Amino acid sequence: MSEALVKALQNPELYDHPVANFQLLETHISWVLLTGEFVYKIKKPMNFGFLDFSTLAQRRHFCEEELRLNRRLLESVYLKVVAIGGSEDSPEMNTSGEAIEYAVQMRQFDPSSVLDQLDPADEALPIYMKQLAHQIADFHTNDCAIAADDRDFGKPEQVFAPMAQNFEQIEPMLEDGADKALLKLVEQWAGSEFKRLTPLLASRREKGYVRECHGDMHLGNVAIINGKPSLFDCIEFNEDFRWIDTINDLAFLLMDLQDRGLDHLAYRVLNIYLEDTGDFEGVRLLNFYKSYRAMVRCKIALFTAGNEGIDAAERDRQLGKARQYLRLAERYMSIPRQFLIISQGLSGSGKTTVSTHLLEHLKAVRVRSDVERKRLHGFKPLDNTKSSADAGIYAAESTEQTYTHLADTADLLLKAGRSVILDATFLKEVQRGQMRRVAELNGVPFAIMSCQAEENILRERVQARKRQGKDAAEADISILERQIKALEPFTEAEQSTVISVCSDHLLEIDCLAKRLATHLDLD
Repeated sequence: MSEALVKALQNPELYDHPVANFQLLETHISWVLLTGEFVYKIKKPMNFGFLDFSTLAQRRHFCEEELRLNRRLLESVYLKVVAIGGSEDSPEMNTSGEAIEYAVQMRQFDPSSVLDQLDPADEALPIYMKQLAHQIADFHTNDCAIAADDRDFGKPEQVFAPMAQNFEQIEPMLEDGADKALLKLVEQWAGSEFKRLTPLLASRREKGYVRECHGDMHLGNVAIINGKPSLFDCIEFNEDFRWIDTINDLAFLLMDLQDRGLDHLAYRVLNIYLEDTGDFEGVRLLNFYKSYRAMVRCKIALFTAGNEGIDAAERDRQLGKARQYLRLAERYMSIPRQFLIISQGLSGSGKTTVSTHLLEHLKAVRVRSDVERKRLHGFKPLDNTKSSADAGIYAAESTEQTYTHLADTADLLLKAGRSVILDATFLKEVQRGQMRRVAELNGVPFAIMSCQAEENILRERVQARKRQGKDAAEADISILERQIKALEPFTEAEQSTVISVCSDHLLEIDCLAKRLATHLDLD
């Protein structure tokens, strides 16, 4: 296989479809030939150790794997594996005879639609991130096979091996003494975290969180196709890189967003993913995996900087990127200022609307009682449980179970270094006190964000939400009436922790965030 074949393939007469023009894109492992309507991706005969395309049989196998893996997400784009016959000088596409090469045929999409090309200020980006978060949660839950017990995927020692290798490979490429010292610090932290997290890593594997994931989930592998974000280019060439913990898969995207200064979107993605999957336990591993992903990118930038023939300006740019990723890995070592906020109020008072915006401004994880109550009973967020005001999932014992679950989840997240917003009615002082004790035990500030609205507005919102059926909340007028009667006013001891928010005359959300930050002494 040589570049001569790629050149010979740029002949319109070889194809059974019209060719608008040819454009050749090249990576270190592939040639990608664009024809207008279709794309043909050919693997280079390379062997890098972690990747081996050196034989025709292997290239065919990995073309088939690329097709299988990506059709889980983009069946309309990944079409088939094409056999190329004839000779390098006179090739034949879709040959029925002996093949000399193989290619993956894909439907072509606009390269400028890839999200790493999008302006970070584009108003559509938050919408795309919301859609993408739901897509990833569904993909991990329903489309990713669980690792078999007889394979080593996801075992703690296998998880840490590539991390240790990264540090070994990066150190000789660093020239600055300060960078070398920082690398050593990050390496020591990673080793310490691995020892601390080893029982959790093993437990996650036993629980089925190690799955056949995407493996390379960053903005450069997300395109807007038919108006929606679509993941492409799963890792096919190395099983170890894709049979990973689902939270490791997600961590790459979150790291990429934070590297671009889009922390608010990282928290949007994280919260939607957690709400869809309920995998709050996985948050304990996020910084460990995000640091790993940052170090992978650091290594790639250094490799690129060391390429022969690279010009001085590009070399400096790559070295700058490497240093930026190293600094980002250091950032994941820090312990942030934490807090616990409960978003309290009657149904329709705006708790979820307000907390949705606040979680991005305050960089917090939100836990909603409406979602978790259903999850505890085996329902999905938008399922209609047809429960009455005092039965089914709204029975007294179910409510008590739900609030205990909220307290336990808040405790787990706080111990994982996250700030938390709990979204529930919190009608009773005992429920609010339960959460205040969680904050006290974890040594973090506590606040009650009391959301209020006129009673007629509450009724209108509850009825409208019920008709639309697009929210996890099931409260109807009868449940609202019971809430009004059951609401216990704040005690004198609670008053100092309360910030009132009138959601029908809501302040600018950044002003509210500043009020809360001041109240919690986070500034």
